[in-house]
Amino acid sequence: MNHSTTQRHTIEGLYRSLDVDDHDTAVSVIVKTRGETCDIDCLYCYEKRKEAPGGARVGAAQIKQLASVFKGRKLAVELHGGEPLTAGRQHIGEILTELARLPQVVRVSLQSNGVLLDAQWLDLFDELCPGLSIGISLDGDARGNAWRVGYDGKPVYPRVARSLRLLAERGRSVGVIAAVTPAVLDRAEEVLEHLAGFGSVNAISFVPCFDTTIRRSTALPGRRRPASRQLQQAALGTAGGPAWAIHPDEYAQFVLSATAHWISAGHFARIKLEPAVSTIRRLRGLTTPFCHFSDLKCDHVFTLYPDGRLGSCDELPWPQARLTQLESTRNEHELVQAQQDSLLLHQGKALMDKCTSCDYRTTCGGGCIATRWRQNPLDGHDAYCDYRMRMIDGVTALLAQPAHPQGAWCQSLRWHPRTPNSMRDVPAFQARWDAPGPVHDRVRLRTSEHGNINTVGLAGIQEADDLHPAHPLWRAAIEPGVWPLVDTLTRAWNLVTYDSCEGHPYTGAELAPTGLRVGLLPRDRQEYARAAAALCRAATSAAVSLPRGVEVRVGRSDLTCETTETTTPVLDLSLVPSPDHHWEDYFVRREEATAVLVEALDAERPRSTTCACPLPATSLAQAKPVEVFR
Repeated sequence: MNHSTTQRHTIEGLYRSLDVDDHDTAVSVIVKTRGETCDIDCLYCYEKRKEAPGGARVGAAQIKQLASVFKGRKLAVELHGGEPLTAGRQHIGEILTELARLPQVVRVSLQSNGVLLDAQWLDLFDELCPGLSIGISLDGDARGNAWRVGYDGKPVYPRVARSLRLLAERGRSVGVIAAVTPAVLDRAEEVLEHLAGFGSVNAISFVPCFDTTIRRSTALPGRRRPASRQLQQAALGTAGGPAWAIHPDEYAQFVLSATAHWISAGHFARIKLEPAVSTIRRLRGLTTPFCHFSDLKCDHVFTLYPDGRLGSCDELPWPQARLTQLESTRNEHELVQAQQDSLLLHQGKALMDKCTSCDYRTTCGGGCIATRWRQNPLDGHDAYCDYRMRMIDGVTALLAQPAHPQGAWCQSLRWHPRTPNSMRDVPAFQARWDAPGPVHDRVRLRTSEHGNINTVGLAGIQEADDLHPAHPLWRAAIEPGVWPLVDTLTRAWNLVTYDSCEGHPYTGAELAPTGLRVGLLPRDRQEYARAAAALCRAATSAAVSLPRGVEVRVGRSDLTCETTETTTPVLDLSLVPSPDHHWEDYFVRREEATAVLVEALDAERPRSTTCACPLPATSLAQAKPVEVFR
């Protein structure tokens, strides 16, 4: 795991507590309209594992009372289940009518399995809630929906597909939630194409079945065991968990394959794909409403059941996630107090403590606490964090080199943002590098007592003039310890370097040590892809000969242009201390390590986009090249 060695952040930037005085931030309320009651019996259903009493319905009066508890707070309400449509048209109509009366309700959505959806339901929605957002649960094509069956054990896919076609005929757009199980693994492109083929689908969210800890069949209220539960029992007979479960690294590979196809096929123009879109937004410094990437996590998500139970996110373990009873809760202050008293929420937030020192924190956002609970690694190895980092690394590569999607499978190049990382005028610097004109600017070169060369002669991160190899002071501007790398990369590899540092121990100063690094600014995406692959090959070759205690790190990052306020994908090559080794050892061996790395670089050239990492079974090498996200 890439952890920052110099900075630790507080948990507040990752997990925001509910503030009763913050009236601008909406909370999400999941209304379990029928509890766990459903007209189908998906084998992996997490709601039915709670073994909550079925049959009852959340009523309009409870919706009104809920709004009273959250007086002054914006609400995003989702009618959920079980299956909400089993409550009947009249009952759902009463709920929608009540929601329409509440000005604080800013969004109403309904998540359905689609089996009961028909023209009469759509007429009702058009009349009472024209802005209703509809979500349909469908795991891709017929083969992918192997685990979504009726109580008779028969597939429900044909009925759901019919509903999606009806929605298209009515001009309705819907989002699809698709569970990623072994039935779709290695078929991401095929499954995405199938879902995109429904004209009503404008959003797809692929969610993982990380259910390897499930060991027993869902309980039944009676003695009769329907065919669906017999199928479920048979699926539980494997040592690695139920047959529908997948491992986090399998999910990461699926998401990257789907994202690459989403880009190359042009589906990004019509369909929002998750978790790809949220990853991209966070990489670009933008916010996202997806709680897995946001700081609005469990304290801003509530679940209401027919019997009045009011708790946190429905994916958290119950009954531990229960906070209060709706009928006995007077206001939001009491809910906040219940959150503060919740052992589960405190423990969940504690799971994110490691995030405060992780390099991926600003992009990952800490992920889903409920999913992290289900992982609960006993050996200290966090497969959940590994998948999040792998996904971010791969999406970063796809954005930087979309015409060469095989870069998403490189495991040598990691997302390693540098802050600050900016240049006054990036296009002008690139132009001067390749077509240097007369030297007019006055260059300021001052050296600090620790060996830093910059404009002010001080230690630490300081402004430095941007020079190019044709400038008469080019060599003097490069710190001696990093010159061999800079010289090889600029002369032999013909690349543009935007930054370099030989590394400094800062002995006696109140500054953290820094390692040797060189920043590379590719001229275009083609050069980026070739340089990234060559750096992977060189780093892999050098790794076997480096002195103990020193590692090569190749990072993907962004360089901000202060003039245009745009960002450009860049590559950073550095030598860093190995885990469990000290900076003292690093600086003793830095010169030797530099020589090894220079030799490895000198043996390579950025002529191919093939790196040293193996491609997965379903290779992206045949993905259709396309230029997007300019």
